[in-house]
Amino acid sequence: MNASAPTQVSTAAAEAVDAVKVYGRDGTEVRALDGVTVSFERGRFTAIMGPSGSGKSTLMHCLAGLDRLTSGSVRIGDTDLSGLSDRELTTLRRDKLGFVFQSFNLVPTLTAIENITLPLALGGHKPDSAWLDAVIDAVHLRDRLSHKPSELSGGQQQRVAVARALVSKPDIIFADEPTGNLDSRSSAEILAFMRRAVDDFGQTIVMVTHDPVAASYSDRVVFLADGRAVDEMHEPTAERILDHLKRLGA
Repeated sequence: MNASAPTQVSTAAAEAVDAVKVYGRDGTEVRALDGVTVSFERGRFTAIMGPSGSGKSTLMHCLAGLDRLTSGSVRIGDTDLSGLSDRELTTLRRDKLGFVFQSFNLVPTLTAIENITLPLALGGHKPDSAWLDAVIDAVHLRDRLSHKPSELSGGQQQRVAVARALVSKPDIIFADEPTGNLDSRSSAEILAFMRRAVDDFGQTIVMVTHDPVAASYSDRVVFLADGRAVDEMHEPTAERILDHLKRLGA
């Protein structure tokens, strides 16, 4: 990079440019991403959808620094991930990103509050007490903080996971099928809170989901098919999303 070149400031929380991800070699080669260019605005809730094998989880993993592209680039804010070492990627994920997974990924030997504050503890930071209180109250966990995951329902465990993702005030939260293991009531509670996190706290969320109802909580849906970004929808409804997925062969 030319040291005298002007610094480019990105208005996107995350973006991919000509992103290509190839698995396997020769006859077994699979192009999971085939030239995807897409950006995700700050302070917005975006869903990524598409048929099975469309590349949506691969795109999220590459955006989040959990996997590396074969070619192209991904950025978190002004940081190009392709130039980071594994250690630098680990630090970026810990300090700048939040994650919510389908399987909750809680530490079974820790209490709810210990799980919530774990990312901060790993980074040697103390939580902002006022913000921690706000997050705990927002996810309605005040009376469950001393409980371990095995003593919580699935919906409560996922609320712990969402609180953990929020507590470090990340630049962006990546959610991979966050309601996949929940009943409809718990799913609605989690999605409503994620919506509030964007509207009330200015959080940026990017969510992979196969569920049109879950995606309808977002501001925008990006549709992938065969490793390419093929369309997007603003102010989505479950019905419009379902119709669009049918046309994509989902």
